[in-house]
Amino acid sequence: MYILYNFLLLIGFIVIFPYYLAIIVLTGKYKKSLGQKFGFVPRDIYERMKGQPRIWVHAVSVGEVTAAAPIISSIRDHFPGACIVLSTGTETGQEMARKICTQVTAYFYYPLDIPFVVKKVIRTVNPDIFILVETELWPHFIRISKAQGTKIVMVNGRISPRSFKRYKLTRFFWKGIVNAIDEIGVISIIDADRLKEMGARPEKIHVLGNAKYDSLAAKASPGFREEIASRLGMHPGEPIFVAGSTHEGEDRIVFDVYRKILDCYPDFKLILIPRHPERGQDVLVLAKTLGFEDCIVMSDIAKGKKRTDERVVIIDVIGELFKVYSLATVVFCGGSLVQRGGQNILEPAAWGKMVFYGPSMEDFREERELLEAAGAGVMVRNGAELLGGILNFLADPEELNRRGSRGRDIVIANMGAAQRYAAMIRMHLK
Repeated sequence: MYILYNFLLLIGFIVIFPYYLAIIVLTGKYKKSLGQKFGFVPRDIYERMKGQPRIWVHAVSVGEVTAAAPIISSIRDHFPGACIVLSTGTETGQEMARKICTQVTAYFYYPLDIPFVVKKVIRTVNPDIFILVETELWPHFIRISKAQGTKIVMVNGRISPRSFKRYKLTRFFWKGIVNAIDEIGVISIIDADRLKEMGARPEKIHVLGNAKYDSLAAKASPGFREEIASRLGMHPGEPIFVAGSTHEGEDRIVFDVYRKILDCYPDFKLILIPRHPERGQDVLVLAKTLGFEDCIVMSDIAKGKKRTDERVVIIDVIGELFKVYSLATVVFCGGSLVQRGGQNILEPAAWGKMVFYGPSMEDFREERELLEAAGAGVMVRNGAELLGGILNFLADPEELNRRGSRGRDIVIANMGAAQRYAAMIRMHLK
C-alpha cells in the first residue's frame, strides 16, 4: 500500500511542483513556507520549543485554526508550563494562527509527507502528543509518529461528503491509518458513522461537538465591531449588505442583487469578501465593469487611504471576514451558489445576523440544519431568490432582528465542545 502511495506522491510532485515553483518565482507566494515544508525548521523557532509536556497541534488553514484556538486555550489553562507548537499547511492559516492562537509557544509549517522530511521534523519537535484538527490524514506522518511512540488524537473531526467518497473507494488503505490514531473526537454522528465506514474502531470515536462555536461566541465582542467600523468609515445603523467568502461565479450575482437593492434602498453599502483574497483585484475590475466606479479595496485602506463616499468595499486581506459580519444588515455566505460545499455560516450567526446561502452546503450540513431550525438561515437557489428574500426581510426589520437573535442563541447554546476536546487530550498526557 505504501509503495503505491509513494508512487502517487512522486507523480503528484512531478506534476504539481513546476506550477508552484512558477507561483513562487512570479508572485513570492509560498516562499515563506517552502523551506519548512521540506523540514528546515529555523533555529529561532526550535529554540523557543521549551517546556513540558510537548504538545503539537496541526490546523491546516483558517477554518481549522479557528476551531483550534479555544482548544489550545483550554489546554494551556491545564498545562501552563507546556510547550505547545502549532503547525499550519497554508500561509493564510499561519497569519490567522498568530492573531488568535496567542498562547502558543512556537508556530511553523507542517512538513510534506515525505518519510525523511517527516522523521527530521518529528525529531526536532519531539512531541508527547500530536493533535490533528479536523481531518488532515497524511499516512507517512501518522505511521512514523506512531512508531516513535507519539500519542495521536483527532479533534473537531469532520468528513465532508466529497472526501468521504474518496475515502470509501480506498478504504483498504485508510483503515490502518485511522486506527493508528489513539482517539478520535468528531463534530456529529454523521462524521462518526463515516469514520466507522472507513474502518475506524467504534470505541475510539466520540461525538463531542464543534469547537468553532466556542471560538465564535467568544470573539463576537463590541470592540471588534467598533474597530472594523472605524477602519472602514462606517457608522452605527448604516444599511450594509455583506457578501462573505464568495467564489468565482458568485460575485456577479452579488453585484446584480446589490444593484436592485439600491433601487429600493439607495443608501445601502456593499462589503464583498472573496474567499481567496488574491481575487480582490479581479473582483474590483468586475465591479467597475458593471458600473460600480465608487469602490475601494481593503489593502489600500491598510496602506493609509481613507474611505470617504465609496459605496462598495472589497476586502482583499486575510483575517477581517468575521469582524466585517458584525456590520451587516443582511448577509449572504458564499461558496454555496456554486458547487463549493458552502462556507462557515456560524460566523455571521454569532453576531446575531440572519444568513442567506445557496443550496451547495454539503460541508456545513450541521450548521445549516441548526440555523434553519431556528429560522436564522435561509437557502436560496439563485440571484432572484436572494434578492426576493433580502427585500422581504428588509421590509420587516423586527423579524429580521428576531431571526438573527435566534441564530446567536444557537451558537451560544452549543458552546462547550472545546472543553470536551481538551479533557480528551488530557487523558493522554497523564
